[in-house]
This record gives sequence, C-alpha cells and structure tokens, in this order.
Amino acid sequence: MKYFTLTKFIENNISGKKVLALFILTNIVYIFMLTVTIPKTMEHSDGMKLLDMMPTGYDFNYASKLFSSLGENGRETYMTNQIPVDMIYPLLFGLSYCLLLGYFLKKINKLNTSFLYLCLLPIIAGISDYLENIGIIIMLNSYPYLKPALVSTTNIFSIIKSISTSMFFITLIIVLILLGLTIVNRKETLE
Repeated sequence: MKYFTLTKFIENNISGKKVLALFILTNIVYIFMLTVTIPKTMEHSDGMKLLDMMPTGYDFNYASKLFSSLGENGRETYMTNQIPVDMIYPLLFGLSYCLLLGYFLKKINKLNTSFLYLCLLPIIAGISDYLENIGIIIMLNSYPYLKPALVSTTNIFSIIKSISTSMFFITLIIVLILLGLTIVNRKETLE
C-alpha cells in the first residue's frame, strides 16, 4: 500500500504545465477578489478594511464597528460574494504555491532536502485562511451578538495566514535568487 508523502506529492505534480496552469488559475481568482468581490463588499464599509484584508490583525471593537458599518446589505454581500470566492482561493493558493516552490527547489537540487518543508508555508496559509473564513462566517451569522473569544481566535488565524504568506514570498524570492545564481554559474562553467 502506498503512503502519502509531501515529496511524492510534489514530485508527481510539478510538471511545468501543471504548475503554470495552477498559478494562472490561482491569480485569476485572486484578481477577481481584488477587483470585484472585495470592492463590492467594501462599498458598504465606510472605508474600513475587511477582516481578511488586515495582515496585522484586528480586535473586537474593530470587528464590531466594521459589521455595524457594513449594515445588513454589506454583511449579506460579504457572505454571498466575498466569502464564496474566498472559500476557493485558499485551496488554490496552498496547492499552487506549494508546487511552484517545489518546482523551483527541484531546479536548484534542493527538493529532496529539508528545504522541502518550506513548501508547507502556503499550505499553512491556506488552512489558516479557511479557519479565518469560518470565523468570519460565524461572526456574520451571529451579528450583532459577537463573542470576543471568537473574534480573538479568528484574528489569530488572520495573523497566522499573514505571517505564513509573507514567509512564503520571502522564501520564494530567495529561491529565485538562488536559481538565478545557479543559472549564471552554469553558464560560466560552460564558457
């Protein structure tokens, strides 16, 4: 019986075409959120940022004020427009960027090393995004009866999402620099 390993999953799915297709699909969904669903929801927010767009977090007072500012129409828009798309995006983000990083790690011969575990960063971000979304859904459904513990827990997942996403992009930039240096070194060796 075969058992699942991160290495096998990544190695079986890092063909250039598959990685590129997932990357494009992920970013189409992201652009759709940035240009359609988030602005549509924020039309009701009196300029306040949505909870899932606050990388440094928020507190109970902010969440309460935001949901009040959104009003019934804004909360409904959040629930029926932004949240459904944001329930697709974390899966795409986690898979796409896990495989993208794996693809580049393989190019610099670091996939079968402990660097492999860096591919978990986008998966952690995706899982945190889902947990954040679940918290926001519960808050939207229970408003105006918000529980401080729920807001605090949801905020923790928002911050974990933000930190793991930032760490991923920093890692990706470093890996791309290493790839560039590897390519330059190969060319110099051939000359």
